[in-house]
This record gives sequence, structure tokens and C-alpha cells, in this order.
Amino acid sequence: MSRTPSSSRDIRTASAFFFLSGAAALVYQVAWQRLLGLSTGVAVHSVAIITAAFMAGLGIGSHYGGLHSARLSPRRALVAFGVIEIAVAAFAAVSVPFYHGLLYRNLSFLYDNLLLGTITHFATLLPPTALMGMSLPFLVRGLVLSRAGAARTIGFLYGANALGASAGAILTPWVLLRFLGVTGAILVGALGSAIAGVAAIMLAHRRGDVEVESPAASPEAPAKTSPLEEEHEPAQSFERWVLLYALSGFVSLSLEVIWFRVLDVGAKGGAFAFGTLLSIYLLGLASGTFVAARRAASIKRPLAVFLLCQIGIVLTTVLAHSVLILVPGSWPPISELVAYGRLSVGVHLPSADPGIFFLVFLFLPLILFGPSTFLMGFGFPVLQRATQKDASSSGRTVGLLQAANIAGCTLGSLVTGLVLLDHVGTAGVFRTLTVISVLVALFGFMALREKRFAALAGVLAVTAVLFPSNERLWHRLHGDPDPAGSLVEEDAASVTLLTPEADRYKLWINGRHNSWLPYGWLHTAIGALAAVSHEAPVDIAVIGLGSGDTAWASASRAETKHVVVFELASSQPALLRRIENLPTMGRVKEFLSDPRVTIVKDDGRRRLHADGRQYDIIVADSVWTDVTMSNNLYSVEFYKLVKDSLKPGGVMCILAKTDRILAAVRRVFPYAVAFREDFLLVSSEPIILDRELWLERLRSPRMVDYLGKGRTREVADFVRAAIYAPPMASLADVNWDLQPKDEFLRPYAPRK
Repeated sequence: MSRTPSSSRDIRTASAFFFLSGAAALVYQVAWQRLLGLSTGVAVHSVAIITAAFMAGLGIGSHYGGLHSARLSPRRALVAFGVIEIAVAAFAAVSVPFYHGLLYRNLSFLYDNLLLGTITHFATLLPPTALMGMSLPFLVRGLVLSRAGAARTIGFLYGANALGASAGAILTPWVLLRFLGVTGAILVGALGSAIAGVAAIMLAHRRGDVEVESPAASPEAPAKTSPLEEEHEPAQSFERWVLLYALSGFVSLSLEVIWFRVLDVGAKGGAFAFGTLLSIYLLGLASGTFVAARRAASIKRPLAVFLLCQIGIVLTTVLAHSVLILVPGSWPPISELVAYGRLSVGVHLPSADPGIFFLVFLFLPLILFGPSTFLMGFGFPVLQRATQKDASSSGRTVGLLQAANIAGCTLGSLVTGLVLLDHVGTAGVFRTLTVISVLVALFGFMALREKRFAALAGVLAVTAVLFPSNERLWHRLHGDPDPAGSLVEEDAASVTLLTPEADRYKLWINGRHNSWLPYGWLHTAIGALAAVSHEAPVDIAVIGLGSGDTAWASASRAETKHVVVFELASSQPALLRRIENLPTMGRVKEFLSDPRVTIVKDDGRRRLHADGRQYDIIVADSVWTDVTMSNNLYSVEFYKLVKDSLKPGGVMCILAKTDRILAAVRRVFPYAVAFREDFLLVSSEPIILDRELWLERLRSPRMVDYLGKGRTREVADFVRAAIYAPPMASLADVNWDLQPKDEFLRPYAPRK
């Protein structure tokens, strides 16, 4: 056996193909989330369950890989890593027909209820995610040949993987989904995984068998002489490190949830926001890891450094958010951010002011969580410096630690996303995590007897008490509206805000203008036009609540017996109930007290797919085309679902904002009546365009009293302008579930 220590070239080579592995993993995560969300919806519980299933698989794989890596030689461990990556690539290559073609289209009964859907998600995500989780332990076993270089080597590998994930996060929305669609994006990821696998096997072949440092070569020494443990820092058991890293995962993922809540509102929910901000998050993680990896050998007190990192992660972000909220809105660059917050929609390149774009997508995330993510990354090599005891067990050690961290991450995601945001809001989550950091600081004081940890505990406690309220946080990100007349409701699904403007109120959902109160003409027209065109609309389904305008107008006929409104967020009906008794909100009170109306907290598309019920009218409330996952309501597959959910003679009214939306709906519905302002009434059966009959229904005492004279006149103008829509000349360029063109190719643009 020849002795060939891991050279810098080997580590660079491994870092390069682990970079590809990380990039591919983020492509899969984003794409598979879209595919699986079609089965269980995009509601918060669905997203949380899919995320938990994804992470649980990573944790199981990390634990299994860590245990079994110790049984392999470095050469065989590298080969195993290569085989794992190739297996991941093979699964990814068939994942679209598996998740979308088989499960969603043909085995939808597997998602009939939450429990069954959860089991299905965990079972179907386990094979690829467990393989991905196994990769780091096997790679560590293949590259770490001595205890002295373990922390540095592992740090560089982990940093390269995080850097690749950062690249994958930003490339997925901006390039891959935008130009190649879901299938193309996944195939690019599969190519990256395959290249990583082949490169690892080639590296193993080139290196051959290598000799590793045996445990006897670096025996455990008493605390005073160990290079890792000075006399001022007592030794910590491995189990305690596992618990600390699990707690670190809980805090990190909880912070990630609320960071993206804050920045999603700040970026106004655009489809590019999540990937861009996730990329910056991972870039900070990689930067901290690389810096710490270079200094790992000189870190003599790993417990103190690790605890300081964990405390700093929370303290820096809480202070940054406090500054953002509390400083005067006239101070630059806060003044530019406040002015941007008042805009109805977000910024987009290349048409946007680059200064505003970089303020929102670069400056804001760097200030709010840049230092925190750097400290997250910095703590990882420190952890390895403290826990790696010999080369032969290096993969097992890193695997067990990663499994514990992922378990904490999973719990943090579920607790914060499904419980804390609903009950205490974003500001409350910041306070909760600050209290946890107080406990970490007190542990540091008791374990190390250092006064600085007691002082940090005091600072954190004061910060938790003084952190601004939810209202102040969301007012700042919406342009500092008059606090006396503004109302905020938040749950895990959305932030809903009502701000006064002249003699009416502006409704905001996740930072973007949604509608007006009292009710305006646009949403009223969508609901009322469908109602007057149908002979007897007994059963109506509305996807999306918003201000309630569309659902209220759709219920204007006396013949209507049932109106079911599917809404993901409980914050929206809660806000409406808070204003229903205001003098100008009589329509809102009328809508909420209507015994025919039922508001169901669920994903509307999922519910149509799962229930199998049929309706006389189905309306999807108008949403911006460039909002994340908006394509679920603008694709050909969605319109086919609507067609199957309509009774004979049933109709759907839509606002066809783009040529692709118009082409998609006309591909499914052969019969259509067009109104002005891009309104379209469609059906699978011939529509009898009888303007006089429609106007007669509209002018009935019941409808005039219900809608009001002003709104009745406005809807009548639409009816008079109605014409049969001509056949489409070309139906090629449309939105598909797997080709979300309008969501990524351009922001909202009216049809020409």
C-alpha cells in the first residue's frame, strides 16, 4: 500500500465536483417542490411537509452514510460517492414522469388527505434525498487521511458544496426554469450529478489505495495536552456536540423561514425573489466556511468559538432588523426602501432602475442576514475541529453531526412555519429565537465560566424585550403608511395589510397591491359577468379570497345556493372581519354574513383535483403573473381541470392578462365571449350571447340592490361590449405546468 496523502490538488478536484453536486441538489429541490405541490397544493402545510420530507431523507442518508463510510477504504469511499451521484442523476432523469406523470396524473388518490399525502411525500422523496445525504460522509472518508487536516478538508468540501448550491439557487429561476422549463432544469441538474460521480470515480482510480493515519498515531491525550482542549476549556462529550448542532439547525432553519418571509414581502413576491435571496444566503454560508477552514488548525478553544457563532447568528440579525425598522424613514438608503415599499408591484431587470433592484435584492439581504449566514458557515469547521478524532471515523462523525443538524432543521421548519408564525408572527419568532440564544449564552457561562457569555445573555434578553412589534415591521416594508389607519394580519401563509388612501383602503398581500376596499370595478366584474351569463348558477367555486370582491359579486344571483371560496391564508378573512363594521364596509359585512358562502382554507387547484365536485361557475381570482407559483392558475393543465370540474353548461370568467394565458385557455375551451379589458367568458359548450337577457338579469331589483347602481352600470358596459371571441390563429406558445413561461419570462404585461 502506498502512502499518498490528500494533496491540495485532490481537495480542489473534489471541491469542484462537490460544487456541481450542490448546484444540482438545489435545482432538484426547487423543481421537485413545484411538481409535488401540484398534488398537495402550495399551502403552507404542504410546503412544510415536502420540505420536511426532503430534509428527513437527507438526515437519514447522512446518518446511514456516516455509519457505513467507516467500513470502507478511502478509495472505495470515493467510488461509493461517485456511484451515489450517478444514482441521483438516474433518478432525477426519470423524476418528471414519475412525480408528474405517474403520481400526479394517475395516482392522485395517494394524496386524498393530509396523512396519506405526507406518507407518500416521505416515501417518494426518500430514495433520492437519502442518496444525497450519504454523499458528504463518503466524500469525507475518501479525502480525510489525518486528524490534523480534517477540519480544513471538511470545511473546504462543505463550503464548495454550499457555493454550488448558491449557484444552483440563482440559476434555477433566472436561467433554467425561465428558458428550459422544469424538465430541462432537472436534466441539467442530472448532468451535473453525473459529471460529479464520474469525476469522483476517476479521482479514486488516479489516487489508488492510500494509507491513512491510524488512531494510535494520535492517541487521545489528557485535557491539558490535547491540541484541541486548553486548560481553560473543559472537554465536551460527542453527544453534547450533537445536541448543540441539532439546536443550531433548529435556530438556523427558523431564521431562514422568517428571513424569507421578510424579504419576500420586501421583494413583493416576484418569482425570482426566492432563488436570488436563497443564493445570497448560501453564499454567506460558503464564505464563512471557507474562512474558518483556513483557520481551523489555529482554533484552540472550539466550544467558545462555536457558542459565540451561535449567539452571533441571532444577535446580528435581530439588531439588523431592529435598525431597519427603527431608524427614521428619511435616512438614506432607508428612504429609497420606504419609497419602493409604496409601489404596487416589485422591480424587474432589465427594465427596472438598477439601483432599486440591487437595494432590494442585494443590499437588504446582505444587511439583514449576511453576517448571520457567515457565522453559520464559520461554525461548521469549528465543529469539525472539536469532534474529529481520527481519519478512519471522519465520515461517521460528520454524518452523525449532519443528521442531528438536519433533524433540528426539520423541526425548526415545521415548528416555525406551522405553529409560531400563526400564533406570534414574525416579530414573535425573532423574540423566541433570541430567548433560545439567551439559554445558549447561559450554557456558555456555566460551561466555561466566562463573564462575556453572561453579558451576552443580558444583551440578548434586552434585545428580545425591545424588538419592535409586527405592525412596525410590516409598516416599514410597505412604505410607512399612517399607523393609525393601517391594519396588519399575519399567518404562516401571508402578510395582509390594509392602508388608508384618500377615501378608500388599499389591500396588500405579501407586499404587493391586491385590491381596493370598498370594492372596485375589476374584481366585481370578474364575478358578476360569470353570474349574469349563466342560466341558473346554483354552485360556485372561487379560488382566492383577497378582499372578497370577486366571490361577493359571483353570489349576486338569487338562484345561487352555495359559494365556496378556497383561500390559503387565514390572515385575509381575519382582516376582513376586523373591518366589516366600518361605515363604508357594508358589502364586506354582507359577504361575510352570507349563509351561502363558505371560506375553506386550502389550495383551490388541489381541492378541485381531489374533490371531484362540479360547479356551475368557477372563478380564479386575478393574480399577478410573475408571483411565485402563479403558473398553477394559468397553465393548460389547470384549465383542463376547471373544464372537468364544470357542470354541463358551466362557465369560467378570467382576466386574460397575456397572450399565453389567452392561448392556454382557448386550447381547452373552444367557446368564448370576449369583453373589454381582456375579460373572457369561456365554456366547453356553446355560449349563447344574449346581451338583452344578460342586461335584464343585471337590472333586476335583486342584482341592482346587491351590486349597487354604480357597479351595475359598470358591469352593463362590459355586457354591451361583449362579442364572440374568434378562434386563435396560433396556440403554440402557452403556459404548461412544466413550462411556466409567464411566471419567469416577463413581469405582468397586458395583452396587445
